[in-house]
Amino acid sequence: MTGVPQLVVHRDKELMAQAAAARLITKIVDAQAARGDASVVLTGGRNGNGLLAALAAAPARDAVDWSRLDLWWGDERFLPEGDPERNVTQAREALLDAVPLDPSRVHVMPASDGPHGPDADAAAAGYAAELAAAAAPQDHGPVPEFDVLMLGVGPDTHVASLFPELPGVRETERTVVGVHGAPKPPPVRVSLTLPAIRAAREVWLLAAGEDKAEAVAIALSGAGEVQAPAAGAYGRARTLWLLDAAAASRLPRALYPPASA
Repeated sequence: MTGVPQLVVHRDKELMAQAAAARLITKIVDAQAARGDASVVLTGGRNGNGLLAALAAAPARDAVDWSRLDLWWGDERFLPEGDPERNVTQAREALLDAVPLDPSRVHVMPASDGPHGPDADAAAAGYAAELAAAAAPQDHGPVPEFDVLMLGVGPDTHVASLFPELPGVRETERTVVGVHGAPKPPPVRVSLTLPAIRAAREVWLLAAGEDKAEAVAIALSGAGEVQAPAAGAYGRARTLWLLDAAAASRLPRALYPPASA
């Protein structure tokens, strides 16, 4: 693991979303100032969408050059294009339709009625190829070195669509896999793997609510990644856990300073 995970605990989920959005704006602006562009991996779920909605409402969002931002996804529900359950559909509603993105830099995971048809494994291979094509020589691997990769943490410790004990969390070679038999509907999904996640400069794990408290405690207690996938998600330079007080309620207070609340 690269360093020790850093914890930031906020009073409630609304403040957490606003603070995370401000943090993301700063990270994108800094990356664009340094290199001309930036790349971010989005996550779905209530915390990921809450962050995007907070970003849409933030006046500082105009500091971002949206035309020089690459967006990727950590996972997707393998459903038809436009399905309201798809992460990209929810992301468009929360933020993407409101900002001037370059459509060619919005890298959507394939839909079940897309070019690969109903074959989730072929869709995963297609997305892996798109990632590989975007990787530069300095990225040292088959995916870009994302500036920020965000993940929601599930009550069972899943991240992206990597669920405890399922084959996807054991993958060590492929960067994207089809997921079959997910315990959370829909059962068929497409997901980045842990090797792809760990290519990111920074990995941010988002969790809010009492229903996430046990998962957060397990993942930060030294659990193995096969049993607790969130424990295996970390970045090259930094791993940040962004929590609300409820999600942090089962952690020893020694793990985070009271000032961060």
